[in-house]
Amino acid sequence: MSTDTSTDTSTGTALAPDARAAALRSLDRLVGRWTVSGPGGHGGEVRYAWADGGCWLVQHVDLRSGDEHDRGVEYIGWDETAGELRSHFFGSRGELLEYTYRVEGDLLTIWFGGTDSPARFEGRFSADGTVNAGAWRWPGGGYETTMTRAG
Repeated sequence: MSTDTSTDTSTGTALAPDARAAALRSLDRLVGRWTVSGPGGHGGEVRYAWADGGCWLVQHVDLRSGDEHDRGVEYIGWDETAGELRSHFFGSRGELLEYTYRVEGDLLTIWFGGTDSPARFEGRFSADGTVNAGAWRWPGGGYETTMTRAG
């Protein structure tokens, strides 16, 4: 087993391999199938599951918003260089998007790009963990959305 460490970019302190694992495990509450709803007919389903080995949380996305149908797969894992949980989303129209994830208590924050991005989602889990309600916000826009555990 490697004894490499990385740096927590928010505090500048070294992270041991178990700290990286703890960051990944913070995503456990996402595992399962969720229905997504929002304004203007926005909705669908997302599914999260751990890939073999537990180093990647994989999200399968199937969402509709008006006439648009967004499908894709996202791989969320530990980015050694950034010292953050980062992801790559591969969309059915050929798009490749990057996000940064953080779970602190009942707050899930997802930034489009890095943590310095003004575009982000902030949502809170209900006490029983079956709902995450929040909003995507960016300069000049945003929308509210709710994920409800479906299985």
